[in-house]
Amino acid sequence: MALEQYRKKRDFKKTNEPKAGKSPDKKQLTFVIQKHDASRLHYDFRLELGGVLKSWAVPKGPSTDPETKRLAMMVEDHPMDYRLFEGIIPKGEYGGGTVIVWDEGTYEPVEPLKTKKAQEKHLLEQLHNGSLKIRLHGQKLQGEYALVRTRGMGENGWLLIKHKDEFAKKSDITKKDKSVLSGKTIAAVAKTSDKVWQNGRETDVKVSGSSRKKTPKKPKEAEDHLAEEAEENTEPQKLDVAALLKKAPKSPIPDKVKPMKATLIDEPFDDPDWVYEVKWDGYRAVAHVSKRGVSLASRNSIPFDKYYPLIDVLKGWRINALIDGEIVVLNDKGLSDFGALQNWRSEADGNLVYYVFDILWYEGKNLMGLPLLERQAILHDILPTDDDRIRLSKVFAARGIDFFDAAEQVGLEGIMAKKMDSKYTSDLRSKEWLKIKVQRRQEVVIAGFTRNAGTSKVFSALVLGVYDGKKLRYAGKVGTGFSDKTQKEMMKRFKPLITDHSPFDSEPDVDKPSRFRPQRLGAKPTWLKPKLVCEVNYAEVTSEGIFRQASFKGMREDKDANEVVLEKPADAEATVAEAENEALDTTVKPAKSERRTLLNPREETQVRKINGKAVKFTHLSKVYWPDDGITKRDMFNYYYRMAEYILPYLKDRPMSLNRFPNGIKGPSFYQKDVKGKAPEWVTKTYPYVTSEGEHKEYLVGDDEATLLWMASLGCIEMNPWFSRVQSPDNPDYCVIDLDPDKNTFEQVIQAAQAIKKVLDAIEVPGYAKTSGSTGIHIYIPLGAKYTYDQSQLFAKLIVSLVHEQLPDFTSLERKVSSRKGKMYLDFLQNRPGATIAGPYSLRPKPGATVSMPLAWDEMKPGLKMSDFTIHNAYDRLKETGDLFKDVLGKGIDLDKTIKKTQSIFG
Repeated sequence: MALEQYRKKRDFKKTNEPKAGKSPDKKQLTFVIQKHDASRLHYDFRLELGGVLKSWAVPKGPSTDPETKRLAMMVEDHPMDYRLFEGIIPKGEYGGGTVIVWDEGTYEPVEPLKTKKAQEKHLLEQLHNGSLKIRLHGQKLQGEYALVRTRGMGENGWLLIKHKDEFAKKSDITKKDKSVLSGKTIAAVAKTSDKVWQNGRETDVKVSGSSRKKTPKKPKEAEDHLAEEAEENTEPQKLDVAALLKKAPKSPIPDKVKPMKATLIDEPFDDPDWVYEVKWDGYRAVAHVSKRGVSLASRNSIPFDKYYPLIDVLKGWRINALIDGEIVVLNDKGLSDFGALQNWRSEADGNLVYYVFDILWYEGKNLMGLPLLERQAILHDILPTDDDRIRLSKVFAARGIDFFDAAEQVGLEGIMAKKMDSKYTSDLRSKEWLKIKVQRRQEVVIAGFTRNAGTSKVFSALVLGVYDGKKLRYAGKVGTGFSDKTQKEMMKRFKPLITDHSPFDSEPDVDKPSRFRPQRLGAKPTWLKPKLVCEVNYAEVTSEGIFRQASFKGMREDKDANEVVLEKPADAEATVAEAENEALDTTVKPAKSERRTLLNPREETQVRKINGKAVKFTHLSKVYWPDDGITKRDMFNYYYRMAEYILPYLKDRPMSLNRFPNGIKGPSFYQKDVKGKAPEWVTKTYPYVTSEGEHKEYLVGDDEATLLWMASLGCIEMNPWFSRVQSPDNPDYCVIDLDPDKNTFEQVIQAAQAIKKVLDAIEVPGYAKTSGSTGIHIYIPLGAKYTYDQSQLFAKLIVSLVHEQLPDFTSLERKVSSRKGKMYLDFLQNRPGATIAGPYSLRPKPGATVSMPLAWDEMKPGLKMSDFTIHNAYDRLKETGDLFKDVLGKGIDLDKTIKKTQSIFG
């Protein structure tokens, strides 16, 4: 099929369709999907190949469900300019009807190939063989698809199939029915029959030399567009503000309040108990307004004095209030422009606006405990409206999915979803406030910069990092998005921070070739102290945590570098359900540990979506602890409730799976290898080779879904390595295991107290927990700075000192027969691959005991294993918090510690 067929079918004196065109991108292949209401409504799927758009008509449109296969009939090639065609094909002409650009973007073959030319050659071969496998980067469609020629449907019959990946969904993507160019539906375009979309704008049809003059439209504000698109109420609920203020408690104005934060989720949702707002692309700012003065500060209490016009307006209010909002600069389309905000110096630099969306305190009354809708009603009532530079951010009582679609069409960064009855808690990342991003944005630490050989620019790219705990992790580079002027200004800030040392634990190869850039550029990095933060747009994050196709958006003055972590969206359905359940239980049963329940008490088999992954739970009434009547269902619900406390000690650690498929009185076995045995969503594994040379894989701790999948295997207890996959030879902590034989538990406590005295003498922190069985575990933080051998030698040094003090009932003998009934002070656990039950793990022991962290003042006679069980562990954690968290901290200086030990004890 060539363009000859395309041209023969059209009379270009009657239709405004394009005749030719070239690719807009020399490095990437493009695609477009047009929704076409001709004799029958269908979708045209077009891929750039060989200088034309290879085209298929898809009657029912594309699907994001891998189980749904769509018929796709191959039609004539179309010219490249057709990718932006939108408008009316006159009736009576070929394809007569209305066309919109439903989606467009770039694509590539699934196989990694370096150049566009190589990609096209490979894809043309696949086309000839009848099986195209591609990866789309569109505004609506993302991820892998296959086009497969099929028999029985004529020579041009194909199937369009979605592959299983992170972008696969059951929802109907065609419900997003608006153009990605004009924001219009098919019906809206049909009403303007003399218009077409060309060159990025709406223009008059020019056929047979005729044209009508186009009247330019005045730009609307973003919220006006949203109100029009979403067609929902934006007025706050009418309430008696005087009565609301009367019931609010009296208090002085809070000092240095940090804003309440939102949880990122993966997709929009509909729920009548939630309201929606614009996610403004600016600086979060809290304003202290009083008749004596005004302060405007960032989320980290950094003064925003440079935005003096806003402070001047606030000074004129003559009220006493504490309000929360976002500072933005609006462009001529009414959209916030973060780059313009960052470069703002005076009114000549843009339209500065402070969008206010919450009020925390007013005239002696603390409002943070009031429900959101009541705070919004008060804000609407008291907010002065005489200056357009301070605006009330509109609240939309809308359908969430429609509102998100409208925000996407308008071009916003994203939307906020807030539960109507949510309280305001300073510095909390709440699940009752959620953010859903249209654009992929991320704050990153600037770790350095590169300068390619032969360039005249100040620098070529920034080296990016994000924190993973206390460690800065390499996250790729960004080389676009800054002007020469911006680069010069940034370099002034870089110079005082230049250092000879990489801020990363291991220096990354920042000039490493890739399939997108196969050659090295001679770009040796200049390292910077990790103090500065910027924001980037990106296409995706690779499995190694590298940002692809990143573009610089601006510096972040309002966030500390050590707070910058990779933001991973939570599952929307699970997060909303949790917010709903926690809100309900807080008012009805605040003290019950059962309030976060995964499985209902009825069905024997249940499937739950956790972290976006389907996990199946079976035989839920099977009794795992027969003497106590505790079931498999009880175990799942325990791990679901305790996940936030357990996961820090499992994440990124290889796991030894101790399986009890029939409960604690049935047979058990250890499993290390999960290769080919885990669900397809399990992507984190750690390779090892057996003594026979077989290649195997450990499961690696990750998220709630992984934790609960382990439990579904009958893993009553969780046994993580002492080290993480990032540093497998360097444990995060040293462990001393007090393992009694014929001892009393009081003797175990006495030995633990003796270890504590030794550690205190050498000024080393130690953290104790019950084993959940018969002993005590004592952890000493090492910060992954030393080897297992060094850790073991240090543990041996400590237990040797204790054994000297308590020789009558302790032993250092490994063989049980050699201990003669004495307690083993086990230091040999500190070796690669060794595991013990992790903090908060259940144990396969009578009473369903838990390995529970302790405060040292609890380590005294009278303490019992049975004090901590499946029934009370969650309630205890809500009172004490995580007593073990510092085990994952900085770690001791082992060299200094050993010298000090030798000087004290000889």
